[in-house]
Amino acid sequence: MTFFSCFDQQGKVIARCQTHQEIEVLRRMGRPIAEVREMKNEEAVVCSLTGSPSEFNQDY
Repeated sequence: MTFFSCFDQQGKVIARCQTHQEIEVLRRMGRPIAEVREMKNEEAVVCSLTGSPSEFNQDY
């Protein structure tokens, strides 16, 4: 399973998403996504153990 971290202009993580469609929804909602990086496998495991990445996205 692939997860993505979305960053703002200052390099702060503002969202974690599982699909590119989720990223586009956040952009349409006005989130200032400046960069998207695919998470490493060891980072993605944490998302799958703690719940859905959308739980991190407080705007969803």
